[in-house]
Amino acid sequence: MKLRIITTMVIIITTTIMTEARYRLMTWLSPAYPVGGFSYSHGLEQAVEAGLVTDRGTLSDWIEDCLRHGAGRSDAILAAFAWRAEDDATRAELAELALALQPARERLLESEAQGAAFQLVTAAVWPAGAIAAAPLPYPVAVGAAARAHAIPLDDMLEAWLWAFTANLVSAGVRLVPLGQTDGQRVQAAMMPVVLAVATEAAASDLDDIGGCAFLADIAAMRHETQHVRLFRS
Repeated sequence: MKLRIITTMVIIITTTIMTEARYRLMTWLSPAYPVGGFSYSHGLEQAVEAGLVTDRGTLSDWIEDCLRHGAGRSDAILAAFAWRAEDDATRAELAELALALQPARERLLESEAQGAAFQLVTAAVWPAGAIAAAPLPYPVAVGAAARAHAIPLDDMLEAWLWAFTANLVSAGVRLVPLGQTDGQRVQAAMMPVVLAVATEAAASDLDDIGGCAFLADIAAMRHETQHVRLFRS
């Protein structure tokens, strides 16, 4: 009887911890979290301007390529290593790598500014030592915060990639433009891609970072001189 009571209490405590952890994670990666994600299109605005993304199908292809072969995958690997990092020195090295990987000035801004905003708000509302350290790029900041709050790695990676996808879908709905329903069809179609990339990122080494989403990188570069624009990247 005593063993059953103890087991039940352990299950209740574990469930409570996991529920709180997921609540934090969903809050951090919600569009309502004030990191300014709505103001960045990751080069998508230039792709629409150039006629590379014109409808639901081309938007879906563009986002899938960014997830599998571009910043989606690379940032997920960085976030995974930030989650594993045990000290500020390791996180600082990851931060340097994350910034060095940015192919354009606006993409650098995208990672730096969102990371700084994430740290500022998270340190104020969900304080932890790793979050209040030196400024970190966005994926490194989220990975560090997830570790500090005992959020499982797999959950963090899936949520990170879902949020990355959702931000691009939201930008696409406004830019193409698409209806909200078509936007959600794209989001739904990306579910197996998000899960696959999250699984790959969790098992990857830093040497596995690399990409070939060249059109997305070039679009980010060209966006810097685009005359009329709604987004910061």
